[in-house]
Amino acid sequence: MKRSVKIFWRLFLCGFALVIIMLLCANFGLFGKMPSVSELENPEADLASEIYSSDGILMGKYYAENRSEVKYNEISPNIIHALIATEDERFYDHSGIDAQALGRVVFTLGTQGGGSTITQQVAKMMLGQGKGNIIRRSIDKLKEWIVAVKLERNFTKEEIITLYLNRAAWGNVYGIRNASRMYYQKEPKDLKIEEAAVLVGMLKGYGYNPIGHPDRAMDRRNTVINQMVVCKEQFLTEAEAAKLKAKPLITNYKKIDENVGIAPYFRDVLKDKLKAWCATHKNPKTGEPYDLLRDGLKIYTTIDSRMQQYAEEAVVEHMPVIQKKLDGIMKNNSDRMWKGHEATIEAAMKYTDRWKNMSDEEMKDEDIKKSFFVPVKMKVFAWNAKREKDTVMTPYDSIKYHKQLLQTSFAAMDPKTGEVKCWVGGIDYKWFKFDHVTTKRQVGSTIKPLIYSLGVQDAGYDATTEIPGGPVQYGGEMRTFKGGGGSMANCLAFSKNTASVRITNLVGVKRVVEFAATCGIKSKLPNYTSIALGAAEIPLIEMLQAYTMFPNRSFNIEPILVTRIEDKSGNILQEFVPESKQVMSEASAFTMVQLMQGVVKFGTAARLNSYNIPVEKAGKTGTTDANADGWFIGYTPELLAGTWVGCEDPFIRIYAGTSGGNELAAPKWGIFMSKVYADKKLGYGKIKIFEKPADMGKAILSGDPDFADAIRQGDSTVDDSSPDAGDFFAPVTNEEAPTEKVPIESQIKPDTGTNSKTKPGDKAPAKAVLPPSIKPLDDKDKKLLKKEKAKNDYE
Repeated sequence: MKRSVKIFWRLFLCGFALVIIMLLCANFGLFGKMPSVSELENPEADLASEIYSSDGILMGKYYAENRSEVKYNEISPNIIHALIATEDERFYDHSGIDAQALGRVVFTLGTQGGGSTITQQVAKMMLGQGKGNIIRRSIDKLKEWIVAVKLERNFTKEEIITLYLNRAAWGNVYGIRNASRMYYQKEPKDLKIEEAAVLVGMLKGYGYNPIGHPDRAMDRRNTVINQMVVCKEQFLTEAEAAKLKAKPLITNYKKIDENVGIAPYFRDVLKDKLKAWCATHKNPKTGEPYDLLRDGLKIYTTIDSRMQQYAEEAVVEHMPVIQKKLDGIMKNNSDRMWKGHEATIEAAMKYTDRWKNMSDEEMKDEDIKKSFFVPVKMKVFAWNAKREKDTVMTPYDSIKYHKQLLQTSFAAMDPKTGEVKCWVGGIDYKWFKFDHVTTKRQVGSTIKPLIYSLGVQDAGYDATTEIPGGPVQYGGEMRTFKGGGGSMANCLAFSKNTASVRITNLVGVKRVVEFAATCGIKSKLPNYTSIALGAAEIPLIEMLQAYTMFPNRSFNIEPILVTRIEDKSGNILQEFVPESKQVMSEASAFTMVQLMQGVVKFGTAARLNSYNIPVEKAGKTGTTDANADGWFIGYTPELLAGTWVGCEDPFIRIYAGTSGGNELAAPKWGIFMSKVYADKKLGYGKIKIFEKPADMGKAILSGDPDFADAIRQGDSTVDDSSPDAGDFFAPVTNEEAPTEKVPIESQIKPDTGTNSKTKPGDKAPAKAVLPPSIKPLDDKDKKLLKKEKAKNDYE
């Protein structure tokens, strides 16, 4: 044998042995971890977790890669035929590696296309391999071959096709289902041949997408159609192909945008809660905590898509009206409003993309600040159909502009089941990501029903119990302010400050704080008398829970956002049931319902009577100093809802021209409720009145003439003279109850001789009198009282 031949065979055998050794090394993981047989038999792709509404609508997804899986029978044959014709025409003949295609690559040096089979491409996806140098790619190719052969041994051809289509990427969208939905708004099983050809053509590269590159996409589509003619299977005839290629390039593109969709603020809040749930629950397949972004969980929420729509419509209908009023005020008061708050704008500058980009370019802070005073073209939020407008202004002014936009929160829940039915955290999620349903704001007089509840439950008050007006003392230094008085029904209906302060003094601040905590308020409350006027900062969601005891017949129930969580296969991982507890007697709860009906029928929320809500309703308005915050929380026998309005920075206020929560917030509640009750498919309206407990006896009802008389029993409705806000932050000396050392004339005792409770049968309301230890103020003392009118009634 010639020497040259010997050398050839030695080189060949050595090369062959080297390949075998490298294959063995790759198989045993010496070149990187290889999937086990078990992992190959149960391949896991990163799947987006999906969020569903209570009426079965997909609300959105949480994902690292936006992917949704389909089964083989849910994929159109058109997609499968186009894929095989273009990517692997001998797919049904080989066992993972196509020797003919591999030989073609070797002899043509890849100039006539690649040689990877569909099975190899699945292997590549599973291994997470990408680009690299020639050595790295050679090793990766060996690993692909090994995994491809193993896949062919463990899966049918149909299963391999399904694996591929569920893992393939169309830009930043993964899986044929998402691609089909985004480009054609249909499921994969409904794709036409020409549509399937477009999507398969995009697998060559995102540069062939029909939106950004329509000409290239059309050429590539026609190439795929030609392949369906000339491939081994001959999926199309020449005539069919010609007819298809003559069609224009048509798509129904709609970008998957998490800024839109159902309840984006809700989904943002829920995401954090779900991450916490995942951290404490292990996936039995991996032994690791569930991964919200990759494990394909299915989360079934309490949100009703139609009620969510009505809530968002209520915001859009009402907020521009109030914004117009604030804009009018800001025309002449903007400089005065911002005086002393320049640091707020400077802090906001540093959170802008402009600041970050210029900072990355190592520009000095002084130069960056100067750029904020140069007018530029920009888009800003506007109350129009597009929610934006083009304008020219300085970035500095744009920050002020957006901060002067009134924000809002709105949420509704079933007071008996705890299910949250809708959730709006701001005026527009695209522009303002900050959620206000969970944000703490001063609650104003919406806190008063909790205080009045203690007057009813602890002191035995009812609608006719008279609470005196005039001077009332508070705090450890015997400060005094004056205000109107009247029957309990009158004081709540017209939100009289003196009454809530007197009741707070009577039961003690500590009792109020403890009761609020019992009702579900987790926020830290001030241990001062100021709590009686709503100085506490509490999120809307906590206030809603506190109010559930009224329509839920004395039972307080925790709001829930999710009913169940399933894994990707539909196995239930957990079902959620809210906690419920009785916090007062049923009779006391019903008394409060009657008092709060007075607010709507006769008092600060009387404007709600103009809305078509065909059931009884009750609630409470709330307003803070100079209308910085406007609230309304109300309920029907079946539904509880609340809303807040205000600017993100509380120093921006509507100083005049509104009636507080009655105008800022209540209309949105009325719009929402009228829409809900008009939609018969939702099923509300079956219970029209608040049910009276059996043990109420002859209690006065809100619809009785005697109740109307009680509402009219008041010496004033608007003359509350409140102290400055800062004055109220004076701690009570004794947290348990007031003492003679801290005299408080609101230790009210009805003038009935011995009984401190107004009996149901009393014909005349009991008049409250001061304890003997407290003397009325004489004329000299009265001159020392503040004479100015309150800035508002703290409704």
